[in-house]
Amino acid sequence: MRRRLLLSTTLLLPLGQLARAEPGDGEADDQPQALPHHTVSLAQVQRAVAERFPLRFPVQGLMNLDVQVPQLQLLPAQNRLGAQAVVDAAGPALRRGHQGTLELEFALRYEASDRTVRAHQLRFKRLQFPTLQPGVVALLNSYGQALSERTLLEVVVHRMRPQDLALPDGLGMQPGSITVTEGGLRIGFVPKPPTTPPVTPAH
Repeated sequence: MRRRLLLSTTLLLPLGQLARAEPGDGEADDQPQALPHHTVSLAQVQRAVAERFPLRFPVQGLMNLDVQVPQLQLLPAQNRLGAQAVVDAAGPALRRGHQGTLELEFALRYEASDRTVRAHQLRFKRLQFPTLQPGVVALLNSYGQALSERTLLEVVVHRMRPQDLALPDGLGMQPGSITVTEGGLRIGFVPKPPTTPPVTPAH
């Protein structure tokens, strides 16, 4: 019994968040136990997203919109990420090239099949071109949601390594929530659901 206790303590030690401090004077015995988590910095997410760009988006044969690497922003209050990208517009419908900005924001989800964190629930905010006629800008904004989805929908923003999951997996845990904080992303681990044994058909 003593050996089992020592082994459990050794396994849990690297995940300090699993352990609850012993209650002292003035502390309640039912203090909630923190769950383990994996953290990802904004710089790591920025590097992963940058691998996809630049990206070209054609507009009905009239012009091309070339989207450059978005600059990401943490939005903890909304539990989302914001993105602002430079967009270069050029093509037969324009006398010269024009530069504008695309702004959008998105949520995150975990894809267990390939251990990735992906962008989803994209929300287009605005597409601005200061040097284009308002009518042309209005036309381009009608493509805003499609451009946003083409730019970042389901794009991998982080891939967890097998060693990041090895210990939690051994403890019967899996990635659960993804929280956007002031310091980056916090991927929480939660207990795996119990496995339902197969039903044996009656003879």
